[in-house]
Parts: sequence; structure tokens; C-alpha cells
Amino acid sequence: MTRFGLQLPNFTFGLPDTDMFGRVVELASAGEDGGFASLWVMDHFYQLPALGGADQPMLEAYTLLGALAARTSRAELGALVTGVTYRNPALVAKSVTTLDVISGGRAVLGIGAAWHDLEHDALGFDFPAPRERLDRLEEAVQICRALFTEDAPTFDGRYYQLRAARNVPRPLRPGGPPIMIGGGGERRTLRLVAQYADRCNVSGDLDTVRHKLDVLRGHCAAVGRDPTSVTTTRLGSLFLAATAAEADQTREALAGLAGPEFVAASTVGTEDEVVEQVGALLDAGIEEPIFNLPFADPAAVRRAGELLTGRFGAA
Repeated sequence: MTRFGLQLPNFTFGLPDTDMFGRVVELASAGEDGGFASLWVMDHFYQLPALGGADQPMLEAYTLLGALAARTSRAELGALVTGVTYRNPALVAKSVTTLDVISGGRAVLGIGAAWHDLEHDALGFDFPAPRERLDRLEEAVQICRALFTEDAPTFDGRYYQLRAARNVPRPLRPGGPPIMIGGGGERRTLRLVAQYADRCNVSGDLDTVRHKLDVLRGHCAAVGRDPTSVTTTRLGSLFLAATAAEADQTREALAGLAGPEFVAASTVGTEDEVVEQVGALLDAGIEEPIFNLPFADPAAVRRAGELLTGRFGAA
């Protein structure tokens, strides 16, 4: 059955810091009540340039997810996606396991090779070349899987090691939290998905999505894996307009601010237009579209969730 996810991309609400978390809870609750099956936050320490940059507020992902686990009851919870460079993978496994226990088995490990060099440089995180980051990602997903499923795994990698490691309590979800690798790199990232992941997350416009999924299917064939065993997700922005004229104005404004490529990779329109665009994503092979609604209020988030789940019969 079709599912939809909600990403919370920013914390700039025009409110004092004392009220910030309360608004995050309102947005998350509105998403869950509207039918979104998963809730996601970014794993960044600086806000991204497109959303205002380092001067804008940013909450740490796993602290926030733990708090949201106590304020929600149904939706899966995860980081979209954890940067492999920010934490030792054994710590990631412990954090995600703790999230799974707190949430009653709703945690997902989203992880990727990281990219935001500015925050690495400013905060003192090493930022190796892409090849090393991908090598670290490959070791990290193996370590996390082992700590989710084995009693005392040992792992000898180039970058990370385990020695009869313990992870107690174990995750509540049978088999451990699903592992989702984010990114669309065709030679390494999508191959790592085929080798190790339960889910993938890609981005881009419709043609890009089709191409990335074709590449993923090729990697699955190469490693002898059934591609239908990988749940496919896609992250994009959603802008729901009341009228066709408002939708046109929104597209024009977004093109001026972020460029036509951003508009092409976003879902923009009236209710009927949004449904048509989402239907095309599903037809392309995406099983769980994940949307952010930048600067939307809780009512708009709930309305979007109800539209999507109402039209596509989501769980």
C-alpha cells in the first residue's frame, strides 16, 4: 500500500526559542494525524544555504527524534539522512536502537556519505574525499546491521572496528530498524543500496528518478538481489496551492529563488495537479514519496497529508 513521509526541513518559525520545540511537535502531530507514515529530520548542525544558512536555527537530529518519539505514536522516525562523518557508526547504532526502544519499534536508520563541507570545516569534523566517505559508509552500514541483529559482533574494517561489541537493549523491531541509504550516486551509492540496504532515497525530477531506479535495478541484478526487496523513496518539496493562478505564481517565485531545476524536482500545484504529479512518481516506481513543506503551518501539513492519503489509499 502506498505510504507518504513528511520531512521537517527547518525550525525558523518566527517564535522565541522557548516555543520552537512546541511548534515542531505541532507539525509532527499534524503530519501523523494527516496520514503521513514516516517523519524525518535532517542531520545537519548548520541550516542549509537554501533555507537561510548557518544563522538560522538547527536542532540536532537524534535528540529531536527521541523527543518526537515520546510525542507521537504511529509514524516511523528517522534522519534523512545521518552523515557518516559525524559519528562513530557504533554510536549511530546505539542511538537508533535507543530511538527504536523509545518509539515502540518505529525507528529507521537513514544514512549517507555526507556532503555539507561548511559545517565540517567550522565544527572540526573531518571531511575526506568522496571515495573515503563512501568507503566509510560501506563499513558503517555493515556495523549497524551487525549491532542490530547479532549478540556480540566483531568487525575489522579499514576505518572502524568492533570487538565482541554489545548493544543492549536490542531494537524492538524484529530484524532491527530498516536501513535506508540516501543518495543517487550511480557507481557506488546505489550499489551499496543493492548490497546492504532495505530502502533507498533518491531525489530529482521525474526523468532523473526513473533513471536512478533503473540503475538500482541493474546493481541488484549484478549482486543477485530481487530489486523489489528494496523499498524506494524520493525526497522532494511540496507546495499546495488553492488556485491555478496561485500555483503559477508559486512556480515563478521558486524558479527565481532556487532555479528551474528545483521547480522540476518539486511538486507544485492545486490539489488535482499535485495528485497527478504524485501519481507519476508512483508510476515511475517510487513506493514512499517523502515531502517537505517549507514554512507550512500545521494546518497546511495536515491538509497535504489528508489529500495524499485520501487520494492514494495510504496506510
